[in-house]
Amino acid sequence: MDPVSTSTVFPLATVVIGAFILFIITVLANTARIVPQKTVFIIERLGKYYATLEAGFHILIPFVDKVAYRHSMKEMVMDVPPQVCITKDNISVEVDGILYIQIVDPTKASYGVTNYEFATTQLAQTTMRSEIGKIELDRTFEEREKINMEIVAAVDKASSPWGIKVTRHEIKNITPPESIKGAMEKQMRAEREKRAIIAESEGEKQAKINRAEGDKQQAIALSEGEKMKRINEAEGRGQEIERIAFATAKGIREIANAISEKGGSDAVNLRIAEQYLQEFGKLAQRNNTMIIPSDLGNVAGMVASIGKVLTTTRGNNAPEPAVAAAQVNTQFPPQRPPQQRPA
Repeated sequence: MDPVSTSTVFPLATVVIGAFILFIITVLANTARIVPQKTVFIIERLGKYYATLEAGFHILIPFVDKVAYRHSMKEMVMDVPPQVCITKDNISVEVDGILYIQIVDPTKASYGVTNYEFATTQLAQTTMRSEIGKIELDRTFEEREKINMEIVAAVDKASSPWGIKVTRHEIKNITPPESIKGAMEKQMRAEREKRAIIAESEGEKQAKINRAEGDKQQAIALSEGEKMKRINEAEGRGQEIERIAFATAKGIREIANAISEKGGSDAVNLRIAEQYLQEFGKLAQRNNTMIIPSDLGNVAGMVASIGKVLTTTRGNNAPEPAVAAAQVNTQFPPQRPPQQRPA
């Protein structure tokens, strides 16, 4: 065999074997497919939709079947680019947001729209402009939740033919113009000052109420104390009067008993004469001018008359000793000094 021809055959065989191996690898690469979890492959056979491959190992026909689309079944987050919206009161604000979507039908997502991400984003922006235009600027910050719900409802309804489910939408920022920001800051500052003044006035009001309530309770306590004091004093005076009355009655009974005994009348007459002379003697000590009774020398006759009254009363009625003493005291009260008048 010719050496030249042998050296030519070996390289040719090597090239053929290499090409065959490459062909086998290409066929296997186009035939065997491993689909990851939460991912689907859309298979086209000869340019036409054939099947949807879910997670797992799959064999395709080489050069006939082709993986046309790959979709993730996870929930996806997309930024809604900032855009200028005009509110109901003609104020321009810049609004952006975040949109959460999920593919529920991979076939519709592949053939229902060219780019479902771009389509849903544009639809969210359009709906946002429409909703912002329905409300005033002050309410846009308060009704974010309502705006988000309206955007979700509108985009979800429009994207249903695309096999897309809109789970939620969140507004990130609402940025008004600088002039409006200044006015809003002034308004907010005025509102806070108003709240501070109201809070301070409420505090003063409560303090006055508390002080008034304290004064009221103090006055009630003082009046209750004064009441108890007067009641106690009255009870003390009553007990004092009662005891004095008991002592007086006891003394009168003792005097009556003494009068009823032998020689009692003489003792009474002597006591009356002594008191009469003592009271009459005091008149000369008070003033230089005095009135002298016409019967000054008839002291004995006056005493005798009192004694006679006692004897007659005791003999006729025979009252109890205490009653007799009371009658004597009533009929013949202690002699008072005569009234004096200037000369």
